[in-house]
Amino acid sequence: MPTIPRDSPLDSTFALLADPYGFISKRCQRLGTELFETRIMLRKTICMTGSRAAEVFYDPERFQRKGAAPEPLRATLFGKGAVQGLDGEAHQRRKALFLNILSPQSVKELADYARRHWSEMALTWTPGSKVVLYDTAQLVLTRAVCEWAGVPLAPDEENRRVKDLVPLFNDAARGGLNHLRARIARKRAERWLSGLIDTVRKGALSAPSGGALHQVAYHRDVTGLWLSSRVAAVELLNVLRPTVATSVYLVFAAHALQLNPKCRDELKGGDPRTLLRFVHEVRRHYPFFPAVVAKVRRDFDWNGFHFTKGTRAMLDLYGINHDPHGWMAPERFRPERFSEHRPGAFEFVPQGGADAAGNHRCPGEGVTVALMAGAVDFLINHLDYEVVPQDLRIDQHRLPALPRSQFVIKVLGHRT
Repeated sequence: MPTIPRDSPLDSTFALLADPYGFISKRCQRLGTELFETRIMLRKTICMTGSRAAEVFYDPERFQRKGAAPEPLRATLFGKGAVQGLDGEAHQRRKALFLNILSPQSVKELADYARRHWSEMALTWTPGSKVVLYDTAQLVLTRAVCEWAGVPLAPDEENRRVKDLVPLFNDAARGGLNHLRARIARKRAERWLSGLIDTVRKGALSAPSGGALHQVAYHRDVTGLWLSSRVAAVELLNVLRPTVATSVYLVFAAHALQLNPKCRDELKGGDPRTLLRFVHEVRRHYPFFPAVVAKVRRDFDWNGFHFTKGTRAMLDLYGINHDPHGWMAPERFRPERFSEHRPGAFEFVPQGGADAAGNHRCPGEGVTVALMAGAVDFLINHLDYEVVPQDLRIDQHRLPALPRSQFVIKVLGHRT
């Protein structure tokens, strides 16, 4: 049996950080393979790309999530004890909590809150004022998700809570002081929400029964007991944080509208199918999650190679969304491709592969789509603006990637 191709005998951590979105696919292309072995943070790691690799990666009999994510990500992005690190019955039970919170009707309600907050924000803008869309989207989405979740948010604490939530995704995978900022923000945010959860459980704060705060506070895990207030805070953050992180996709949607004026003209018609195709193409085309991590559950053979129990594996999400074997002209922005072909669960993986209910695909994918659709409609049909001269190049060395200018607009007017 052949050995898995090796990229380099040296640790590749710095190479990964230097090119997070292209690291795996470029090396696979150079080696003529779907996988290779390297070391990340001094630990042997098998890097994989392609829809076939995604299908095996999401096989729960072969891979597990427990113990897979590097400690820096568990300490910032996900939180320790979170659903992302669970497997089997524990994962299914915890995932059910998120599926209940993010039911289709609940997602619609969150999107409605966000639309209202976009409109209210626009009323504060005077003609000629300049707005950094990334910063503004973070505030709008924090207001919307907290109101929807039943999390109290006084006007004088809004900016403080934005500063608690944004570093968890904006700085978690960045080095030096940025990563330290994310760790400090994680501690503040968990302290804030664990205090709220304790207050709800004591009956001193009334939380709407269908809201995320109430459901997380009274969720019983496989033990039959409530989650500890800290783990409950971690999971409530796993509702709030990714919602606010959709601000990255909203900036990419505005970027796509600017670079593809034909799409803007088509979207003025208000056809929901055209809007959905546009949103999906933004999620496919632009860089957001570069990869996901798992650990080999048991020894097995695949594609002529042997996988050893306990080995870390990393799946290339960005590369799969740009794989020329699965996508025609993958580097072109073409929303119509989603009317020509309906991709499978292992071909279109902007937020993970497989299905959300039974596996580790993100259960908040519907939230992302709904919030993006609402924001695109707002930009096209309810706001008059122009894009000021700026550097719109996408910085793919940054995690998450963003336009270098974070997208600045000049407001001309607001339409109801």
